[in-house]
This record gives sequence, C-alpha cells and structure tokens, in this order.
Amino acid sequence: MEPTGVLIVAGGSGRRCGGQLPKQFRLLGGQPVLARTINLFAEALPGARIVAILPAEYAAFWRDLAARFDVAAHTVAEGGAERFHSVRNGLAALPAETELIAVQDGVRPLASIGMIRRVAEAAAAAGAAIPVVEPVDSFRETDGPDTPAAAAEDPQTPSHIVDRRRLRIVQTPQIFRAGLLRAAYEAPYDTAFTDDASVVERAGHAVRLVAGERTNLKLTTPEDFIVAEALLAAREESEKSEPDADRL
Repeated sequence: MEPTGVLIVAGGSGRRCGGQLPKQFRLLGGQPVLARTINLFAEALPGARIVAILPAEYAAFWRDLAARFDVAAHTVAEGGAERFHSVRNGLAALPAETELIAVQDGVRPLASIGMIRRVAEAAAAAGAAIPVVEPVDSFRETDGPDTPAAAAEDPQTPSHIVDRRRLRIVQTPQIFRAGLLRAAYEAPYDTAFTDDASVVERAGHAVRLVAGERTNLKLTTPEDFIVAEALLAAREESEKSEPDADRL
C-alpha cells in the first residue's frame, strides 16, 4: 500500500453525551473508544501513520490512559478551535511523503475493515471518497428558526417535505489524495465546512460516494453507547460461532 496517514479527530468535549469525561475516553466493551478507533485503523490500513488529534488539556491524560491498554502506535496532535483547525493541525503532523490520508471521527469505533478499505481504494482511484448511507426516516425542512428546538416550540413554523431519495447520510472515514487534501485546507475557515468533503468540494474537486454501514455509529449520546455495546456483544457472539459453522 502507498504511504498512508490517518487523522483521528477526537478534539470534542462530548457535552451532548453527559458526564465529566469526554466521550472519546469513555470505555466501550472494556476499552477506551479512542483506543478502539486507533486499533481499527491500524488493522485496516497496515503501516499507516496514525495521528490522534486531541484537546490540548487532555494530551497527558490520554498518554496515561493509553498506557493501561493495548493501543497501536500513534502520535498526538493538538486540536483547534473548530474541527477544520484540528484537521489542519493533524495534516502538519504527517510526513510529507504521505500519499493517501484518511480522516476519521474518533468516536466512530465500529466501522468494518472491509468498508474502510473500500473507501481507500475509491479515494486512490478518484482522489476523494466518503462512505454514505441512505436515510430511512422522513425529512422536513423548516423555513423558520435555524435550531430544531426553536422550530418545535413554535407551532406556526412553516415547513415542507424533503425527498429523502436524494439524500445521503455522510460518515467517516473520508479519504483523499494527500496533495488534494493539503491544498484544500489552505483555504480560510468557513462555517459552511461541515466535514472534510465539504472543504475539498469547495476547492473544486468532486467526491465519490461509497456504500457506508448503518452500524458505523458516531457515539454522540448516552443511548448511542447502549446500542454500541449491543453491537459489540453481537459481533463477539458471531465470532465465537464461526469455528462451529466451519465444521458443519
């Protein structure tokens, strides 16, 4: 595989998840979420240089926590004011000879190795690739307040249906040719940048869509952790039964 870098963005405070500890450091199946994400990419992309991007005030805490678990080799970079700035800091921490760069949410530890490699193959061919899934819920766009809570509290807020067949839910890893991503991140920050694909698209490059996975959860709320624990338990049970199935 060509020289590859992985930026694991874990600079958030995790306020929506509650508790005093940011969600990337919470335990999931007996391991820190961030450790699971790092180990996943070390297995999916062997030899890749992995950079974990963390809030500066938690760098020492993470080093102490990681020392208690089996965590793949990685370096740490300091997060920025916004996700955009965190990724920019991470890019500076990767070697110049890196050819392919994956950007992953630190709190998405459940992606499959197969999906990660499919996105990497698509990015190597097209320059930019992201995993997406089709929505199953109905959507309405409000014409009033920008915040959902404000819209829900005002019964007079006008809205209209959105055709979900044209929508896709975007996940990570988002993977790019290194030169393309680095050039895109030379732009000034814009609040319209919601992810790396939006930064690259602003720079004029099309983004290829790859089938994602509904189990590729971004752990955001306490309920997400409950679902993730159940998914891990189901995977472990499936792995235990595979040898028996082979003998049949």
